Amino acid sequence: MTAKIFNEWVNLYADGVYRFILKNLRHEEDARDIVQGAFEKLWINREQVTEGSVKSYLFTIAYNLMIDHLRKNKRTQLKESFREEAKIERQNGRELRQILNDALEQLPAKWKSLVLLKDYEGYSYEEIGKITGLNSSQVRVYLHRARLQLREYLVSVENNM
Repeated sequence: MTAKIFNEWVNLYADGVYRFILKNLRHEEDARDIVQGAFEKLWINREQVTEGSVKSYLFTIAYNLMIDHLRKNKRTQLKESFREEAKIERQNGRELRQILNDALEQLPAKWKSLVLLKDYEGYSYEEIGKITGLNSSQVRVYLHRARLQLREYLVSVENNM
């Protein structure tokens, strides 16, 4: 891989990887560091990565760096109760987006990552399994549980409006 091809890959994939990590961490500087680390590993391993697997490789490396970061800094904490912030007034689409973000924040980190990879990034169950190190059955089960929890949260918000 040449520097020119690497720069093309940066232009193609940096925004998607950053968006995925930022949605998980909710911390811009940490997300930038993780994306930079993923591209650094891509450059170091450039001879082993084929052109068809670059996107999957970047998301896998970024996901693993994010998990390491979360373990190291212990920044993720679940809220004790889903109903603490349930009373939200809905006036426009921006508030609905905030409600969805709040609902995602209620999920365990792994479930949140799976939802983002599937529903925001459009990966298949098999691709998500490769990225996260889970088999496709585990991905399906965790996604199902995450969606049930999201639904429960969203219904409780709707009922309290």
